Amino acid sequence: MVDIANSRWVVTGAAGTVGSALRVALHERQVELVSTDVRSTAPVGPNDRVLTADLADLRALEQVLDGADGVIHLGGLADEADFHDLAAVNIVGTYHVLEAARRSGVPRVVYASSNRVTGMYTADTVVSPDMPARPDGFYGVSKVAGEALCRLYSDKFGISTAAVRIGSYEPRPGTAREQRTWLSPDDALRAFLAAMTTDQTAVFYAVSANSSRWWDLAAGAAIGYLPEDDAATWLAESPIDPTQPQGGPYATAEYSLDRMRE
Repeated sequence: MVDIANSRWVVTGAAGTVGSALRVALHERQVELVSTDVRSTAPVGPNDRVLTADLADLRALEQVLDGADGVIHLGGLADEADFHDLAAVNIVGTYHVLEAARRSGVPRVVYASSNRVTGMYTADTVVSPDMPARPDGFYGVSKVAGEALCRLYSDKFGISTAAVRIGSYEPRPGTAREQRTWLSPDDALRAFLAAMTTDQTAVFYAVSANSSRWWDLAAGAAIGYLPEDDAATWLAESPIDPTQPQGGPYATAEYSLDRMRE
């Protein structure tokens, strides 16, 4: 495990829900932050330097990452969209972050992936990260590509990477699907801390310790991610058709087709 106190970490997508909460928690742990987004956001404290940086601008990202000990890459389109947009922002943008890290000598990249890289597995399947990707839409495809880029930069260029397959990040679960996929804010912090402090290259599911869940937790446990919260505390279990995709509504054809540009 690596001590992150007094280290410098860049956070892309810093203005988002996960990014905002994570920055507060890291600042409390004496991490020096460089927070970037295309949207405006306020610093969470005196050791949080806020910069505007577009994932499309490789040169700007090089400057932002200069001198950093690691980067948490949360930036990008966070849901289904036209594939051209997803490719430009999520795939090319992730390439830019990794390439900027290589050029700037940043040794560690934590990548915010998604559970939707495997959303086409049926609800009666327990999925582990070593199983083939089965994305439930073009957004999931963009995250599969991001994971592949992380693997390439780890294998070829020696950057230590962790792909965190984020579950349903909510204050509390609200649906039958979220009984299986819920990720509490506290467990999200535990997942990112594990990803930041291991020296292993990893891919794991960031999901809470829900009594009913679809994803194997062994890969996360191997790097120190031990979730504590359970959706059953909030919501009685509801049945789900075991033959339906884990992606639920995200896996329908309409969810992708409705977002395509003509």
